[in-house]
Amino acid sequence: MNPRITRINPETLHPTPGYHHVTVVEAGRTAHLAGQCPLDASGAVAAGGLDAQVDQVAANALAALAAAGAAPADVVRSVIYVRSDDNADLTAAWDRLNASVIGAAFGTASTLLGVAQLGFRGQLVEVDLTAALPG
Repeated sequence: MNPRITRINPETLHPTPGYHHVTVVEAGRTAHLAGQCPLDASGAVAAGGLDAQVDQVAANALAALAAAGAAPADVVRSVIYVRSDDNADLTAAWDRLNASVIGAAFGTASTLLGVAQLGFRGQLVEVDLTAALPG
């Protein structure tokens, strides 16, 4: 646990499905990850639909966090983009990410968006993370 991070859900705001409305970080270094796409090591979009793409995004994000010296619990802001206007698809992506190797990243300030298009042909999901680096 990173002692420089405080997560808050004000009593006057609606309950959340696991994220916090506010994340406060004491002064220090941060890592801003580029949007993590469902690309494998060769640069190809993961085959197998939304679940396979979420799994690839989670693996890529874990590697990017580790390269910065951070862990999923150090994430202070996430934005999840899902190429869909169907609430069931957004919920499925949210649930799978929360159950993934980076699940701890989504208990912080988080935004989930349905979008019309992402950067690669066939891409269904992308995750943008900001982490407070430990000590």
